[in-house]
Amino acid sequence: MRERCLQNGLFVFALLACHCRGEPAPSVAPATSLPVAERSVGAAAASSSPAASVVPDAGAVASAPGPAPSASGAAAPSPSAGAGPSPEPEEPALLAADGTPLPQTEARPSVTDERFKRRMQRVADAILSGDVEKARSTFFPLVAYAQVKDVQKPERDYRFRLMAHFERDVREYRKALGKAAERAEFIGVEVPQARVEWLKPGKEGNRLGYFRVLRSKLRFRLPDGKERSFELTSMISWRGEWYVVHLHGFE
Repeated sequence: MRERCLQNGLFVFALLACHCRGEPAPSVAPATSLPVAERSVGAAAASSSPAASVVPDAGAVASAPGPAPSASGAAAPSPSAGAGPSPEPEEPALLAADGTPLPQTEARPSVTDERFKRRMQRVADAILSGDVEKARSTFFPLVAYAQVKDVQKPERDYRFRLMAHFERDVREYRKALGKAAERAEFIGVEVPQARVEWLKPGKEGNRLGYFRVLRSKLRFRLPDGKERSFELTSMISWRGEWYVVHLHGFE
């Protein structure tokens, strides 16, 4: 009985003390234990962080899932979906950084690289459309011609003989294709590799050597399926690249 009174006195003392400090009164109800399953769920929820959320990224596309993670947990790299076609190869430089013309080389030109294919496509586009401007960059450069040819006033010879004949030949080939020219297809160019030769200085009135190939063929397919071929009379090299000099005949 004495112990019971002592407990009651202590409780009343604690109650008065909490009241004075503004704290809530202690509960006299016994603690209730949660079932094991509920304690496990609560512990997991308390320990999880926002980074562990399984909510999908709002910007993700359902039909295009991202790459699967690797064994280390990092996402495996994937090719860019927005990658476009490969850029066209740049034309080789003709001038040095100080503006002086670069010298000739003895490198033999290729007929399989992308620069050559692009030049031939430009010649074909000029013929199919009748627009000579599309093919001017395929013609032997003036800066090279001025170094190669041992002639008086090379710029004048270049413009009023070589380029004038090239313009005429483009128009003649366009006319030969007829009304269906703009709907024709360029098949490709045949370059006779056995005819490629290195011409030493003095061979064709030239001060420098170069590779030359004669009688290549430009091939086209008309809308009715028939094929037409036109002569590409002469190409010569400059610094390992083929350029057109005569499209149809020597003049």
